[in-house]
Amino acid sequence: MPTSTPNPTVHGIFDKATWTVTYVVHQGPGSACAIIDSVLDYDPKSGRTKTTSADLVIDYVKAQQLQVAWILETHAHADHLSAAPYLKQHLGGKTAIGSGITRVQKVFKGIFNLEPEFKVDGSQFDQLFAQDETFSIGELTGKVLYVPGHTPACVAYQVGDAVFVGDTMFMPDVGTARCDFPGGDAHTLYASVGKILSLPPQTRLFMCHDYPPNGRPVAFETTVAEQKAKNIHVHDGITEAQFVAMRTQRDATLEMPVLILPAVQINIRAGELPPKERNGTAYVKIPLNAL
Repeated sequence: MPTSTPNPTVHGIFDKATWTVTYVVHQGPGSACAIIDSVLDYDPKSGRTKTTSADLVIDYVKAQQLQVAWILETHAHADHLSAAPYLKQHLGGKTAIGSGITRVQKVFKGIFNLEPEFKVDGSQFDQLFAQDETFSIGELTGKVLYVPGHTPACVAYQVGDAVFVGDTMFMPDVGTARCDFPGGDAHTLYASVGKILSLPPQTRLFMCHDYPPNGRPVAFETTVAEQKAKNIHVHDGITEAQFVAMRTQRDATLEMPVLILPAVQINIRAGELPPKERNGTAYVKIPLNAL
């Protein structure tokens, strides 16, 4: 990335229900912006959706008089639903994700036995990013870093001195992402984390989630240097073999995320709900004994 690329202003909006952080990335009031990893509120008990979290994003964008260039996803999330269509309707912008989403779509079309018309070519998104592709956010330049391992479609976005790491890693006292979803791989995640940690030590890293241990306050910004020194799973000196053994043992004890079944089948549609059936209602499927 050119050294002349300005460093961005980063505004994080934390959603307590899903422990997710949505970011608005821009260069100051009146500039262009990108929205990364938005949240559509979803009640798994009733199946109702709300836009409380997304409306906070809209309020911030309007208060700063920003023009939305991009609505970005770091991957097809398993722990929350994307609000991309709602934000696009109210703010404009193009939706985008890494091109690996097609692999995820193919797998989950089979798992959910989706309608034959569901395409597995990523065309639900306005743009599929290639590895190392660059894109403009006004005067800011973004770069796409492929970081698979948690899922095959995971990307991070580098904008100036800031990198939005998705689920590759969390704050140093939380560690790294699980690798037991379809297409996940601990060896691959170790390499992806290494790619991020090879960036300059002062690079700002922004987490997609925080799960604070021991009652500490929510935090979602750290640095390459801090991760290399303190990350409980991948600090300096941890070998690939040690990481894979830890990740494999740990993942075997984890339950599936509460929202994985509705979230994935909506997020592979770029956040659109499934087609309404003849009674005018959209449905998500719950495959029994499949995951």
